Amino acid sequence: MHTQDKRIVLTLDAGGTNFVFSAMQGFQEIAEPIRLNAVSDHIQGCLDTLVEGFRQIMNQLKEKPSAISFAFPGPADYEHGVIGDLPNFPAFRGGVALGPYLEQVFGLPVFINNDGNLFAYGEAIAGFLPQVNQALQAQGSTRCYRNLLGVTLGTGFGGGVVLDGTLLRGDNGCGGDVWCIRNRLFPTLIAEESVSIRAVRRVYAEQSGESIDNLTPYDIFLIAEGEKEGNRTAAIESFRQMGFVAGETIGTVLNIVDGLVVIGGGLAGAGKYILPGLMEALQGQVGTFAGDHFPMLQMQCYNWEDEAQRQQFLQISTGKVTTPHYEVEVPYQTTRSICIGLSRNGASTSIMYGAYAYALNELEKK
Repeated sequence: MHTQDKRIVLTLDAGGTNFVFSAMQGFQEIAEPIRLNAVSDHIQGCLDTLVEGFRQIMNQLKEKPSAISFAFPGPADYEHGVIGDLPNFPAFRGGVALGPYLEQVFGLPVFINNDGNLFAYGEAIAGFLPQVNQALQAQGSTRCYRNLLGVTLGTGFGGGVVLDGTLLRGDNGCGGDVWCIRNRLFPTLIAEESVSIRAVRRVYAEQSGESIDNLTPYDIFLIAEGEKEGNRTAAIESFRQMGFVAGETIGTVLNIVDGLVVIGGGLAGAGKYILPGLMEALQGQVGTFAGDHFPMLQMQCYNWEDEAQRQQFLQISTGKVTTPHYEVEVPYQTTRSICIGLSRNGASTSIMYGAYAYALNELEKK
């Protein structure tokens, strides 16, 4: 989809420290990225930076772009391009019509969404979803997955849902939000309190009794790997616990979405320590007052990153039944299955892919 498209879309990776501008055509980055310091405390300074960055990218292009599309932090009314009161961008207060402003400046359609949504969309269009389907096809399987839950693990707990090629935005722009689901370990708190950078550091401190003043999650990962001095048991537990709460949250969403799951973000590099807790949660059980017990999920979940489980998933076959009286064979999928894996593209690339594809799809609706 869109791999041969000649239309150009300007993109932006809007971090709290830097704004990185670029352009895509046919899922290829066609401009030398421009990196400018983010201005978070002065609205005009922020707007000027955005305009300057996109102008520098346009100066590299031989053709006029068709649109601008990028992820920007929320809360926001993304449909109308209005950014709300951002915790880490104090300049944005009272509602800033960022999309309409950029449309006026550049005379181009502007599409803004959150990074969780665009990550999921990029992985559905040019990432994990087609990767799994291609592997199934190579095995001669007729199974084909169309739905995807994408989650990002980093400063916060982001998420997005794609249903049969369509990004779930929701009537209020809250589709796919996983961060605010109830925390399995601390029911009065949001899941993000246990699925974030701050959670990894907090749990390591609790489990080890050590100071974390100078420890980053990467330091804790190195401790888990045995490559840095520290409490290895506590380090492994800090990632396992994050995976467990993420898994409980993902399981709740999967009972509605029923699709593949892909994980990205800065903490995904510790996937080998996160996935065991996550799979533990997804393989849990729930019960009834009568004493009956059922799996948390109606489908069997396989860890794509585990070779044995990946092969089990790929080799699940579709059975057949015969139509009564007519002896006509009909396919019968007796085993309900999904898999969960790590992004191969990386979150930044998938977000860029998602922004690009989302803009082209929206342009085609007009």
